[in-house]
Amino acid sequence: MQVSSPSRPPSPHPMHRLSVAPMMDWTDRHCRYFHRLLTRHTLLYTEMVTTGALIHGDRPRHLDFNDEEHPVALQLGGSEPADLATCAKLAQDWGYDEVNLNCGCPSERVQRGAFGACLMNEAPLVADCVKAMRDAVDIPVTVKHRIGIDKTEDYGFVRDFVGTVADAGCEVFLVHARNAWLKGLSPKENREIPPLRYEYAHQLKRDFPHLTIVINGGVGTNEQIAEHLQHVDGVMLGREAYHNPWLMADWDERFFGQAPSGITRESIEDAMVEYMERFAATGAPFTHVSRHILGLWNGLPGARRRRQVWSDPTYRALGPRGVSRLARSPSAGAQPVAA
Repeated sequence: MQVSSPSRPPSPHPMHRLSVAPMMDWTDRHCRYFHRLLTRHTLLYTEMVTTGALIHGDRPRHLDFNDEEHPVALQLGGSEPADLATCAKLAQDWGYDEVNLNCGCPSERVQRGAFGACLMNEAPLVADCVKAMRDAVDIPVTVKHRIGIDKTEDYGFVRDFVGTVADAGCEVFLVHARNAWLKGLSPKENREIPPLRYEYAHQLKRDFPHLTIVINGGVGTNEQIAEHLQHVDGVMLGREAYHNPWLMADWDERFFGQAPSGITRESIEDAMVEYMERFAATGAPFTHVSRHILGLWNGLPGARRRRQVWSDPTYRALGPRGVSRLARSPSAGAQPVAA
């Protein structure tokens, strides 16, 4: 493994400037459609999908997405190079813009499958996986990982991991700047308790200037995004983007140099109501979609009431448009409607 000189050329992968993290049970295709209404240029990631689910399961259920979601990346969980190559080819055939290998999830369920964060202890295997995937597809193959395993905080560990995997042809690394504790913490605690070490991600960019380094973990404001972009190529947000989605509304203007979009919260909710109506026409519950927009009005007067109306099962018989109308009404919540 060879560390490069400290000069910093422009990132060869500018679409990674901003991205929304893969989040289990959250970043499904309905969530991504919603986020795409807020920002045209931010890269969106799927939930993690295991190779077994794609090889043996319902592929359309796991892979289908809306054309409007581009640029969109599929995150895979797995550790068998041949299986990952097969699934990467599926991702390319389905039209994804990128395929990403999960080397950061610390859950015990994922560890039992011998993938996720525990793969950081097997950098040569990750390199083999990346090479197999790259040989199978033309779209970018990227890796999302932590900065270390358990309580050992040694920058050399993540530096050597990145160097080994980069030698296999990976050019983009999404760095969750916390360790992953494989025992003793829940996945939720693993997102909060291990300390953030942003300086490790910044140092990776200095040591590997030819690579695209994207930082992830604990970022919650546009000011923090702008600060990190002074040191790395991109910033990935997770929970903050989900719970406070309006944060993304001016990203295209602020970070991609686009003209103001002119969108409003009202126009976004109207667009999502139309989307919910199309989805409900297939016979599926519109609540599969509406749950993702509950944070749209966060921080404004009446936001709590809006969330309550959208979440109340007694209003579902009104349909998406009726619920939206009730949520906007000052007297919302006064007259429950039987489902």
